[in-house]
Amino acid sequence: MNGEGFWFNAIYIERIQSNPDTTITTTHGKRFVVKESEAIVIKKMKHFYREIGLLRVVDKAGDSIEE
Repeated sequence: MNGEGFWFNAIYIERIQSNPDTTITTTHGKRFVVKESEAIVIKKMKHFYREIGLLRVVDKAGDSIEE
């Protein structure tokens, strides 16, 4: 929210909530408030999962997610 960027491993995302700020909760219980919308966070997560090979089965099944 302060304009400072950061990265963390999307595999550890447990929950994403919009209320109205987008809050990401990790599997370790840490919470991050981000300026991106919930839809953008999910899109970025899916892109990451594809890059590391976790969504290949979904892609082959015909589910396309627009980028």
